[in-house]
Amino acid sequence: MARHDFGLTRLVSGRFFAALATVVLLSPPASAQWNQWGGPGQDFKAPAKGLASSWPEGGPKSLWTRDLGDGYSAILADGDRLYTMYRANNQEIVIALEAKTGKTLWEHKYDASPSDIHEHSFGDGPRSTPLLVGDRLFTIGVSGTMHCLDKKEGKVHWKHELWKDMGGNVLNHGYASSPVPYKDTIITLVGAADAGIVAFDAKDGHVVWKKHSFQNSYSTPKFIKLDGKDHMVTFMATEIIGLDPANGDLKWQYAHQNQWKQNVCMPEWDDKENLLVFSSPEAGAHALRLKPNGDTVDTEEVWSTKKLQFYHVNTVRVGDHIYGTTGTMDPAFMAAVDLKTGKIAWRERGFKKATCLYGEGKLIVLDEDGQLALCTATPEKLEVLAKTQILSEPTWTVPTLIGKNLYIRDKAKILALDLG
Repeated sequence: MARHDFGLTRLVSGRFFAALATVVLLSPPASAQWNQWGGPGQDFKAPAKGLASSWPEGGPKSLWTRDLGDGYSAILADGDRLYTMYRANNQEIVIALEAKTGKTLWEHKYDASPSDIHEHSFGDGPRSTPLLVGDRLFTIGVSGTMHCLDKKEGKVHWKHELWKDMGGNVLNHGYASSPVPYKDTIITLVGAADAGIVAFDAKDGHVVWKKHSFQNSYSTPKFIKLDGKDHMVTFMATEIIGLDPANGDLKWQYAHQNQWKQNVCMPEWDDKENLLVFSSPEAGAHALRLKPNGDTVDTEEVWSTKKLQFYHVNTVRVGDHIYGTTGTMDPAFMAAVDLKTGKIAWRERGFKKATCLYGEGKLIVLDEDGQLALCTATPEKLEVLAKTQILSEPTWTVPTLIGKNLYIRDKAKILALDLG
């Protein structure tokens, strides 16, 4: 694998990935309020309740704050507990915290040196977000170390080395994809020869199936229903593909690449039109109609544009419009795009590249400079109701919102805020 392209360093102006990864459970356990990257619906729509329509001048009320450590993993919420990952002293740490106070309940630590080609200027991770399924927590570190842990005590049930033992392609910004739960298996993107995608038995970790030789990038798979059948869509390094998650059979693929092989932002899906919308730097945005054809799926390009380039961010779909920040360098814009036509409804300045959540009719925006904002977004306009400087840069971790409690982090600390 080629070493870091310093043209990329100039491109992103010294900023890079948020914790880009995890995926959705088709039938997530009821107890897990925020069980994975994107939440239970994998759509970044939060179970919000009682949100205020404005904030005091100094920002929303702080419930607690504590030091944490380097990393961009998002925060899971499960009843009275939170889970995430961070780095300290050349170790990766999986941590369980008390949701009311931020107190450490348990930690699992292991040595985790980044790869020899790792680009340290963008941080050493971890970047992947854990996955909670039942009483087990699945995590993947920056060098491809995968653990299955007991969520109550952090005891190790099983582990795999996706790079060292399975031959996955080494990425110079570290492993960032997240494990995907499907029935009794956990599916991961590995990027190895004949093991580009691997499904492990959730209970004991043995390989159920492994297929294909696509190289991995920094994205996370998405489960959809295609004409009533389970279907898994995922970005790889130079293409986007669709699989049968039961056996890994390839149903379709579509070339989508840039010079850095960086496909990151998870696609959006419209099941009424069978329309898949996806975007990356340089390659722009595309909409494909997926059309089942016997044992395969045909693809039809409906629209494409270079005016939208969703990078290491997430997007939120509300109705027929997708909202998110577009841009690879400054300036970035908050934008709204009609998913059916590709028409950009509006673009607004005022934020750097940002992650976002949607709850109770409001859009919560956290940009990479640490600005937190409360907005309403419609196809007609973006209205910023409140904005405050809350964290230090780079802030690349998507917030977690449960009820009216918001959990956010940067590379040094983690905060709980009351948005009521």
